[in-house]
Amino acid sequence: MRALIQRVSEAAVRVDGDIVGDCGRGLLILVCAMPGDDVSTADKLATKIAKMRIFEDDGGKMNLSLLDTGGGALVVSQFTLAADTSRGNRPGFSGAAAPAEAERLYITFADRLAALGPAVGRGRFGADMKVSLINDGPVTIWIDTAG
Repeated sequence: MRALIQRVSEAAVRVDGDIVGDCGRGLLILVCAMPGDDVSTADKLATKIAKMRIFEDDGGKMNLSLLDTGGGALVVSQFTLAADTSRGNRPGFSGAAAPAEAERLYITFADRLAALGPAVGRGRFGADMKVSLINDGPVTIWIDTAG
């Protein structure tokens, strides 16, 4: 799986003008399932992100995790993280998991993250979403479980 995580002061996702998911201080997590990913991959990624120490402690050092801070998360499916830009000017997305499998793993990832403790808002799989955020830092980190 691939994920792009952004430390945020707040984030929200809208579908047809209505907020369908949001979070306050915490993480916006854009996630993409890839061929070969399974429930174990989703579980490991959720655990890694929940424990990643990217929030500042009292000394200003990035030493606290989402679990340590009690922050929330907004999880949004993002198949374009599988973009292949190696040829031409139009990205290809055949490297993403098939939609049914991608949706299952997206739900599994968000459920596992929520089971670890954070409040988890969600986007709507397959919808045309409008995501807004206030990036804190900014801190943006790319994670690829294959590498």
